Amino acid sequence: MITIIDYGLGNLGSILNMLKKIGAQAKISTSKLDIEKADKLILPGVGAFDNGMNQLRERELMDVLNYKAMEEKVPTLGICLGMQLLGNSSEEGTEKGLGWIDAATLKFKFDEQNLHLKVPHMGWNLVNEKKGSVLSKEMYEEPRFYFVHSYHFVCKNPQDELFRSNYGFEFTSAVEKDNIMGVQFHPEKSHKFGMRLLSNFAAI
Repeated sequence: MITIIDYGLGNLGSILNMLKKIGAQAKISTSKLDIEKADKLILPGVGAFDNGMNQLRERELMDVLNYKAMEEKVPTLGICLGMQLLGNSSEEGTEKGLGWIDAATLKFKFDEQNLHLKVPHMGWNLVNEKKGSVLSKEMYEEPRFYFVHSYHFVCKNPQDELFRSNYGFEFTSAVEKDNIMGVQFHPEKSHKFGMRLLSNFAAI
C-alpha cells in the first residue's frame, strides 16, 4: 500500500486518482498507523516551506516519517514542495528541513540575459537524466513534465541528482538517494510521462 501523506498541503486527490488509474493500491492519510503500515510513502506539497515543516510537526508526524524513511528504508517520493522538504533548508523560510538529502532550496535568480524569465517557473519542461533509476525505467523519449515552482533544489552531492532541467540555467529537477526520491515537477499533471514515473515508483 502506498500512503499519500495528508499534512494539509498538496494535490492529494489528483495523485490518488493517477495512482488508481495505473492500478496501484494507495490511500490518503494523516494517520500515524497508516504511515507505519505503508510499503511506500508519497510526500506531496504545494505552498511555503516553513508551513510545510510546521504542519508535519504539528501533526506529530516527524518521528514516524524519520523511522519509515531512514530506518525501515521504505521507498519515499517527495513531490514539488515535498521534494524541497527532503533537504536541509530553504531560502523561502527559516525552518529546518527533513535533512534526508544533503541539499538546500534556493530562489530562482537570473543573470542579465535571462531577466525576462518569469517566476514561478510554470509549465512543461524537459528533463535530462543524470543517472539510471527505477523511476525512469522504460520512460518515453524526450520526457517532459509539468512544473510550478519559484525555488529550486541544490544538492551538495551531485551523485544525488537524478534529473536536471533548464530554466535560465540548469537546475535539479529530481533526486534519488537510496530509498529517498523527489521530483520538483507534478507527475500527476504530466500525462503519460507522469503515469510512467508513478508506475515505476509503485512497482518498486
